[in-house]
Amino acid sequence: MSDHTSQQTHAERPSKEQTGQTFFVTRTFDAPRDLVWKAWTEPERLRQWWGPNGFTSPVARTDLRIGGRYLWGMRSPDGQDFFSTGVFREIVEPERLAFTDSFADAEGNVVPASHYGMPGDWPAENVMTVTFEERDGRTAVAVREEGIPEEMRGPSEEGMRESFEKLADYLKKARA
Repeated sequence: MSDHTSQQTHAERPSKEQTGQTFFVTRTFDAPRDLVWKAWTEPERLRQWWGPNGFTSPVARTDLRIGGRYLWGMRSPDGQDFFSTGVFREIVEPERLAFTDSFADAEGNVVPASHYGMPGDWPAENVMTVTFEERDGRTAVAVREEGIPEEMRGPSEEGMRESFEKLADYLKKARA
């Protein structure tokens, strides 16, 4: 299969690989890597696309440095807020982000997943790694998240897929 065909496949449908409590989702975006990096790392851009369909992202605070914290919030269509927080472990601009990820309250205090009614045996902290690979003016993004309970892998992957759709729409508008 040619690289071009592979990119088209990724652009149309994210792929996944699940082993243990890890999932891996990829997608190639029709946008330069610098813009895709900014969409992930600049709060005003992240608020434009973060979260599954129907969700908004009213809160995005990011201290983008090793050891810096973030607080990202999503609001469901029925008005329920969900927050996550974590610490940046690795930042290689514009190639790679690695950070911890925990459920949080509105102030950024870590809370158990049960706080939001999430089933499963969630660790207090997951690890998410996002890579950005430039491919002929397009950007392949790979997200790997460790610590997802078996029963939440499907919903978690679907949420990321929907977020990727919203990111693609945002990038299209940002390039216009």
